[in-house]
Amino acid sequence: MPTAKIDSLDHEGRGVTRVEGKAVFVEGALPGERVEYVVRRAKPSYEQGEVVRVLRPSAQRVAPRCPHYGVCGGCSMQHLDADAQAAVKQRLLEDALRHIGKLRADRILPAIHGPAWGYRYRARLGVRLVPSKGGLRVGFHERRSSYIVDMRTCPVLPPAISALLPRLRTLLAGLSIADRLPQVEIAVGEESTVFVFRNLLPFSAADEKQLAAFADAEGIQAWVQPAGPDSARPLHPANAQLPFYTLPEFGLRLDFRPTDFTQVNADINRLLIRRSMQLLDPRPGERIADLFCGLGNFSLPIARLGAEVVGVEGSEALVERAHANAARNGLAARCEFHAANLFETTEDSLAALGRLDKLLIDPPREGAIAVVKAIDPSRGPARIVYVSCNPATLARDAAVLVHEKGYRLAAAGIANMFPQTSHVESVALFERTPGTEVGPG
Repeated sequence: MPTAKIDSLDHEGRGVTRVEGKAVFVEGALPGERVEYVVRRAKPSYEQGEVVRVLRPSAQRVAPRCPHYGVCGGCSMQHLDADAQAAVKQRLLEDALRHIGKLRADRILPAIHGPAWGYRYRARLGVRLVPSKGGLRVGFHERRSSYIVDMRTCPVLPPAISALLPRLRTLLAGLSIADRLPQVEIAVGEESTVFVFRNLLPFSAADEKQLAAFADAEGIQAWVQPAGPDSARPLHPANAQLPFYTLPEFGLRLDFRPTDFTQVNADINRLLIRRSMQLLDPRPGERIADLFCGLGNFSLPIARLGAEVVGVEGSEALVERAHANAARNGLAARCEFHAANLFETTEDSLAALGRLDKLLIDPPREGAIAVVKAIDPSRGPARIVYVSCNPATLARDAAVLVHEKGYRLAAAGIANMFPQTSHVESVALFERTPGTEVGPG
């Protein structure tokens, strides 16, 4: 069996080494370790394998807390100390900026840290009836597989949610449509927890009675979702109020539907908003755009700090939620929201938003290439804060902003939004320097 010394980690948390000039990616290995590994996949230019035995462990290696670790695809870095995880993610961000964007940030921001466990306030659990493997399974997908882990506990979920997983499995197994329930979505608000049961067939009256009894016993709301996300509705209690989260630093409360996009980590979300507002520095009299604004997570803090904000989001439903949240918080006069496909942004559509003194961008993993290409170098916003969940697309878009649009990358850093996973959340600040030469657009 081959052995190797591990040099670094890749963007999926795998150890990286080179053997006879070929890159080898080793699951479960850490930088500095010498490991014995087995090759699972061999290609002409690389190999993929997994650790069989650690011959010389890293000082940063820790014992994984979860009994499903190594099988479940939800986490890939539990064997690495939490502080070291953040350092690895910072390096991955810097490497992406350097290799993809040909850039270095003028300033590296301190990593944003939060709880390492029990932080995941949103989760989508798969459900599958597998009679040959013991019956119904509820959990995340197995690593690089469509199979569902038979998950009995999950330490990244809030402890109360983790504790009820076995009872959830028992509930679902006893329903008449147990084989037609593909998922359960969990959304934890500050005063309520919602379980959304995705049902491909109607529930029977007996099923609904069992769901209601489960909701009462566990202190949750039971919702059903017979079709797309907008079809979700409360089952018990029938008059359930929407969940919400607060941003105490800004005196804000944001309501959301359990199928809406919200950040999974409430503590890091608050700190990331604080960092973003410090970088953006909204001021009264300024007009600021929040692109990919969702239900107002960044828009409302911008407005609370005195600026006028125009939010743009692709989902009509989220735009409605943003309007409602602005009104609830007394900020409707400073906010306007529009629905538009930002992946089709043009110079004309961006100019149609009017004067923009500053810009905040918070796109999905695909990034915001159409937006950054549409910025007019002669009159673009003086400052751009870019919140990213993918270092590769951030680096790609940063290259356009710096090399073509006349900005400098003033600062960048990570927020450890998903501890125990390889997911990298980051924030970057771009500033226009007067007199900066602009390359060909």
